[in-house]
Amino acid sequence: MPRYMMSVYGPTDRPEFGGYESKEAMLASFAETGAFNDKLVEQGYFVFADGLEAAPTATTVDGQGDKPVVTDGPYLEAKEHLGGFWVIDVPDLDVALALAAEGSKACRGVVEVRPFQTEASVKAMLDE
Repeated sequence: MPRYMMSVYGPTDRPEFGGYESKEAMLASFAETGAFNDKLVEQGYFVFADGLEAAPTATTVDGQGDKPVVTDGPYLEAKEHLGGFWVIDVPDLDVALALAAEGSKACRGVVEVRPFQTEASVKAMLDE
């Protein structure tokens, strides 16, 4: 089955309660996201999921030169950053998109869906 990453983006600067309007709204979202995760497991689609600490906690490493360059903070300067994700195995993109809509509603955030590279997609890229 194809594997997809469903990414959730949120504000770089997280206000109190992580951008939710209240503690109750945050806890409700956590509960709904947990139920969504349980559904993914029950349906056999779940591979891995997790949330990330705020973007300013990131460290960027560029090892392309003679010596690695290590920089505090995220790679991109942006108002929004990746906040969490799911990795799923599903029959096709239509199922991934339907699940992304459910995940978006549960976590109260926008979800990007992107397929992982496959052996066939890499081979096609090399053959070009």
